[in-house]
Amino acid sequence: MKTVRRLYFYAVAIISLEVVIWGVIGLLRSILNPHRVTNSAQALAQAISLVLVGVPIFLFHWLWSQRAAAREEEEKNATLRAVFFYGVLLGTLIPVVQNLLAFINRTFLSTVHLAAERALFGGTQTWVDNLIAIVINAVVAYYFMGILRTDWRTLNEKENFSEIRRLYRFVWLLYSLLMVIFGAQMALRYIFTLPVHVLGDFGRETVVNAIALLVVGTPIWIYTWRVIQDALVDPAEKASNLRLGILYLLALSGVITVLTAAGNLIYTILNQLLGAGLPPPEFIQRVGGPISIGLPFAVVWAYYGYWLNQQIGYEEIVPRRAGKKRLYFYILSAIGLTASFVGTTMLVRLIIDILTGQSMLGQYGFSQRLASSLATIAVGLPLWLMTWRPMQEDALQEGDPGDHARRSIVRKTYLYLVLFASVIGGMVAAVTLVFRLINAALGGIPSGNFVSPVLNSLQFLVLFVVLLLYHLSALRRDAAARVDTLEAKQSEYNVLVLDSSGGGFGNSVKAAFARHAPRVPVKVVNASEFSGAAEANAVILPGSLAVKMPESLEGWMKSFNGSRLIVPDEAAGVYWLDDFGQAALSVRALAEGQELRPQSAKKTSAWTIVAYVFAALFALQLLLGLVAFGISLVTNF
Repeated sequence: MKTVRRLYFYAVAIISLEVVIWGVIGLLRSILNPHRVTNSAQALAQAISLVLVGVPIFLFHWLWSQRAAAREEEEKNATLRAVFFYGVLLGTLIPVVQNLLAFINRTFLSTVHLAAERALFGGTQTWVDNLIAIVINAVVAYYFMGILRTDWRTLNEKENFSEIRRLYRFVWLLYSLLMVIFGAQMALRYIFTLPVHVLGDFGRETVVNAIALLVVGTPIWIYTWRVIQDALVDPAEKASNLRLGILYLLALSGVITVLTAAGNLIYTILNQLLGAGLPPPEFIQRVGGPISIGLPFAVVWAYYGYWLNQQIGYEEIVPRRAGKKRLYFYILSAIGLTASFVGTTMLVRLIIDILTGQSMLGQYGFSQRLASSLATIAVGLPLWLMTWRPMQEDALQEGDPGDHARRSIVRKTYLYLVLFASVIGGMVAAVTLVFRLINAALGGIPSGNFVSPVLNSLQFLVLFVVLLLYHLSALRRDAAARVDTLEAKQSEYNVLVLDSSGGGFGNSVKAAFARHAPRVPVKVVNASEFSGAAEANAVILPGSLAVKMPESLEGWMKSFNGSRLIVPDEAAGVYWLDDFGQAALSVRALAEGQELRPQSAKKTSAWTIVAYVFAALFALQLLLGLVAFGISLVTNF
């Protein structure tokens, strides 16, 4: 109930606050711009109504939230309260930056005697409009920043606030980095348009807009990244999955966009060499497109790829460190393999069309198709070889590193996805091939040329079969090499099960081991009959026995140096809790007469998960946008 109530009050508070902010901004803009008052009474009335309605609603819900936080530590430490504070800061400071960018953008344009309407942002606004928005949002941000600082000093548990603050910082990092990237891209793009006679009053705004993005975005990015890096002194920051995910996102976005741009660049050059005959200015301009987007993202790839390796190196457990690195390599390997396969099919299709008379060497379109297929292979094949071969070498190692590499869920997922795609693709190609042959044998009239579609279906079938056989052989080698080492270790690890429930507990444990660890030797002994003469590497006992242990068993357990595994059972009045906060919550529930269902007080809250989900969706949208942008470079669509 408290979570639902908290959600209601903070949601209404933040929405009504935004209503008030923009109502005040609209009101002041109308007052300080007489032309706007006389020509837009509707806008003035709307601003006044937003303020009159929003203020009392905001004050009621915000003051209630403040009183609740002052009364209860749980309210003050709540994740939703942190989401509210950092959400307000984003909702106010980002408009400050946007209005500052609009003002600087128009100022730069005026300096070079260009119309303000050509600004990338706020072309129709005035400096008064921007100043009002900056001041009002900055005042609100300053107020809530002060309250947030006060809360930080008085928080008993800072984990929830730390997680949301981390997310807040990375949002600023992505936001500012995008400004820097696209500012650099626009500047480079402008450089490559210099040979083309389009510079008059039409083209100069490109570089001016780029400079404005760089002037605003670069300091924010530098400051944000420095804050994020300085926070690494905290072990929780080093172990943050959010940080690891953002670094994966940036590195992968960089490599995908760079490879796409490189493919487009190779295509343009090959097409020109094969006789496209573009005039030099137009050729330079076309080359500039992929270079302008590829260079900034190459820097992003190199820089954040380095920090991704550093982040992976922070992992102290060697198998986990190898697994994190493995994920990055297999993603790139999948991209390289797909590009290589597509490029090969394009090239073989072109050869088939030439041999069957569907495409002649002098015919329009030949150079484009050949350049496109060769460019795709030139980008995809090296990427696949550089990422797949190290993973194969890891899997072929002997000992524990090789065993962990072969049993990796990432490797298995990669191999089975390739097998799945090969089987389904091969099945479609086989069905198409058989259909065409049977249709022709039964006297059906083939549409168009008969030989070319049959050969194309056959080439798809052959390529999918080759793909299937190669990765199937890799999977079989993994299975053949996996068996001995780990199973030998399991068979040498003795487990003693102490039972105090007439055999029921021991039988349940043995059944679980039969399903999950059949090679581990398990011995079940009744606790009341235990003599103390037992050799074991680990002991499993029920919770009720751990609470009330026979004296003979208790003495042996004190001298036992192996692992002790306690499994909760249904002993009356005995509950196993994870932490002190869980104990407090459990006692409160018992005092209220509720049925006890222990829940950890320190586990990740639902709202933290929601925040991470939204962050992941934002990151995914950003990645898809970058991929779509890169694809558009290749397709010119």
